[in-house]
Amino acid sequence: MLSRRELLGYSAVIALGFSGLSFGRKPSFERLLDTKPYGNVSLIFTSDIHGHLKPVYFPEPMNLIAPENLRGTPGFLAGMDFLRYYNLKPNTLEAYTMTCVGFLRLAKEYGKTGGAPQMATVIKTLVNQRGRDRCLILDGGDTWVTSGIALKTDGMAIVDWLNYVGYDYIVAHWDLTLGKEKFLEIINKHLKAKFISYNITDDIFGDLIFPPYDVREVNGVKVGIIGSSFPFTPLANPRVYTEGWRFGVRPEELQNYVNELREKHKVDLVVLLSHDGLPLDIALMKMVKGVDVVISGHTHDVTPTPVKVGDTLIVSPGSHGKFVGVMDLEVRNKKLVGYRFKLVPILADVVPEDKGAKELVQKWYKPYEKEFNQVIATTRTFLYKRDTLYSTWDRLIGEALADYFHGVDAVMSLDVATSPGYRWGPAVLPNSPVRVEDVYNVLGITYPQVFLLKRKGRDLLVLWEDVADNVFNPNPLYQQGGDMSRIYGVEYELKVNAKQGERIRNVRIKGKPLEENKEYLVAVYGGPPPPGVQPEKADIREIVINYIKKKKELVVERKPNVKVLDHPYNTDCYWR
Repeated sequence: MLSRRELLGYSAVIALGFSGLSFGRKPSFERLLDTKPYGNVSLIFTSDIHGHLKPVYFPEPMNLIAPENLRGTPGFLAGMDFLRYYNLKPNTLEAYTMTCVGFLRLAKEYGKTGGAPQMATVIKTLVNQRGRDRCLILDGGDTWVTSGIALKTDGMAIVDWLNYVGYDYIVAHWDLTLGKEKFLEIINKHLKAKFISYNITDDIFGDLIFPPYDVREVNGVKVGIIGSSFPFTPLANPRVYTEGWRFGVRPEELQNYVNELREKHKVDLVVLLSHDGLPLDIALMKMVKGVDVVISGHTHDVTPTPVKVGDTLIVSPGSHGKFVGVMDLEVRNKKLVGYRFKLVPILADVVPEDKGAKELVQKWYKPYEKEFNQVIATTRTFLYKRDTLYSTWDRLIGEALADYFHGVDAVMSLDVATSPGYRWGPAVLPNSPVRVEDVYNVLGITYPQVFLLKRKGRDLLVLWEDVADNVFNPNPLYQQGGDMSRIYGVEYELKVNAKQGERIRNVRIKGKPLEENKEYLVAVYGGPPPPGVQPEKADIREIVINYIKKKKELVVERKPNVKVLDHPYNTDCYWR
């Protein structure tokens, strides 16, 4: 008889055969969904939809820069490195949906991805193939926020869709930036899925705010599902939104809940629904034993095949509705003995729209269509957001801030404009119209206030070093989310593997070396109000929309303002 490890290894080969198909040109819907039911339990899942009910262009990053000990590992693979690691080919559907390689050329063939009606079709089809009684439908958070329609409806348009599809469980991160009151109203009164999270407690007494897990019998299999919301939420977002709640990684507590499920509830299978991010989940599963499957969200990673840590399988379904994941499991004698895994690409022009979901989207969009569809310019440059260090969207936002604050101070002109390193935000193809909704979708925060402040050079350097340590810390448990802040008006060198406080080098502001004692005028947004500083009258969306209207035609600098000293840095992957 095969051992458990041998069975899992055999099933991994099966999974690769299902997830590594190279379709060549645009496939049929049947080909996209080429996966047959297997085993006795099926996990169907999404993550990091970020409020997008309509199809979008979302290219994977050109760079996922990592410290040396993590370089070349899942969570830090981009472009050709990703293709080589997973043995995938360029000029395929996999290359288009999973990497940056040739994105602009392949976008013309494959079109937009995602869309709530299309995702609904795929999820319903997978459920119908397997039977509802053997399926769990899961979402890994960052779900009803950070898009135009999410902002306009306080997330309810997306919640309505989740209910329509029939999701069972969910966790959170950016979802909490609606504020505690609205968040609790949604999960207690509107959302049909159950919210679970073992790592959110009362700040004073340490009591759990939400159930840490749930136990569900699925097709005769007793399944324990543990939830993990983003452990650094109060640091990544203004603390006011979660005041009184404490978050954290808490491996010891997670182990205790796994043991409780195994020993007290006698479960056959343990699933962790996580918004920790793939690198952190990999590190965590080296510390915690007894979890069978981790559904990992937050870092937007795509895993064509599961990452194995001991006997634990970790999968991540990407972001912005590009994929629906399905993991079919064979559980026997209280053990996971086999699996098949597939990420179903959601090609918007190929996957049929579910009629009910389409009507739902139309209903929610109707009051805002005129505003959202207003064309404010044409872009000649590819506007993308995701990258470790630099993006054309952020460069454009920096230009808008510099233009808005030109001459605002009688003594000084604006020196620096900073944008947070959010991982989310769809792209706009070159030679395309830019609409109001495009700006909302890339700046869809609930705290869009802009602040103008004066800071000495040494204080700016300390701040940027702190962000760099967050992004490039060699221990994933200390990487607290997001990419490097984008700094307009500044050029600098970066040494990824230097000691903390020594990564940022040779800084030049407006072409001149940074002076530690000089005071600089800085525009910031995307964070809590700096003490004693009042927000500007216009918020970041207004500033960017008005600037784009004024420009009419956008030509944005593609060359990064950062030179990386000890790590390859790609600047042409999309154009290959």
